[in-house]
Amino acid sequence: MEELKEKLPLDAFMVGLDIGTTKISVMVGRKNEFGKLEILGSGRAISSGVNRGIVSNIDKTVSSIKSAIMEAEEKTNFKINDVHVGIAGQHIKSLQHRGEIVREDIDVEINKLDIDKLKSNMFKLITIPGEEVIHVIPQEYTVDGEDGIDDPVGMAGVKLEANFHVITAQVGAVKNIMKCVRRAGVNPKTLVLEPFASAVATLDDDELREGVALVDIGGGTTDVAIFLGNIIRHTAVIPFGGNVITKDIKSGLEILEKQAELLKVKFGSAMYTDDQENVMVSIPGLRGGPPKEIAVRNLSEIISARYNEIFDLVYHEIKASGYEDKLMTGIVITGGGSLIKNLKQLVAYVTGKETRIGYPNEHLAAKSKDLVVSPMYSTGVGLVLKGFEYFEENPNEYIRGGDIIEDPEPEPPGSNIMEKISSWFTEDNLN
Repeated sequence: MEELKEKLPLDAFMVGLDIGTTKISVMVGRKNEFGKLEILGSGRAISSGVNRGIVSNIDKTVSSIKSAIMEAEEKTNFKINDVHVGIAGQHIKSLQHRGEIVREDIDVEINKLDIDKLKSNMFKLITIPGEEVIHVIPQEYTVDGEDGIDDPVGMAGVKLEANFHVITAQVGAVKNIMKCVRRAGVNPKTLVLEPFASAVATLDDDELREGVALVDIGGGTTDVAIFLGNIIRHTAVIPFGGNVITKDIKSGLEILEKQAELLKVKFGSAMYTDDQENVMVSIPGLRGGPPKEIAVRNLSEIISARYNEIFDLVYHEIKASGYEDKLMTGIVITGGGSLIKNLKQLVAYVTGKETRIGYPNEHLAAKSKDLVVSPMYSTGVGLVLKGFEYFEENPNEYIRGGDIIEDPEPEPPGSNIMEKISSWFTEDNLN
């Protein structure tokens, strides 16, 4: 550990890039002397070229990424080079697979190289055409027929086996994301499944160990990840998120989409309550027309109907996973879609499970908590933490997230005046 501290100075920083359907955010962070994450700054831009985790317009996505990165650079005074990119979307699939290797020398202890070899074989799995393996997560190991082993390193044995949770994604979707990131002028250091990142930021050790379902409600999709025994056991993507609720409000109340979004955020509720009975909200009319009166009760009924549908699907995934009765700590909801009032109560009613809202403050230093207090930043904070995890596992591959931007020294009066005059008459300026 001392060697790690020498290689990773306190001024080193990691950058997380969250490419979502609603927003693109960049988070810059470093570890303090106590090992807590300090968020140094962030950038955010509207995501106009991404739909349900899939890039639908390269140029718009590149422009949004550039905008978010520039904002983060201005706030932190760092030039960003390397980023840890989040990936999500309905093209993400998961499967269970078992792998094995036979070791030649029983006198040599099982080591990390053996584990890496076993994992690398999983990346060679034959998948559906157009898909590729992006994550391989070992669940438990077996050595010479003895199962239930969490970590076989240091043990003696000939036959090493393991059960794996394998995540696949569409090749085209992955390549398009990588292309957009590179065109924005930064290097995608790692690709991280977004529920993994959100879990790191929001879940505590007890939840990961005793069993929990993380539900990350984004703009385009809702991601489900089930953890037990500090291992991810099940993942699923539901193709509904906050945007579909906004569209339901728009069509149900016959208003503009931007008005629907504002109503959802400010007055929306996942469950109807008595105090909403006679509450009305007035919104501006179109093109100078008379204001329109909206009953908050009607708004809540629309929102509640869609959230009921989403969490019926979430609960179906939990039951299908086989871990329904093992979630001792219940359900944690995060993401921008978790900010709706009374959502926690609705989820507890639908699933019968203890429920809480997950905030990305589990590993944050105190002074950073005010900057990223919202669940909508869970993925971004988690991606920064995943960046540090990657370095700890691969210390020789560490590349600083970027460089400190030096303030340019002011030029003395009159310097390079002839160069400046000449530049005025270049071909580009004359056209």
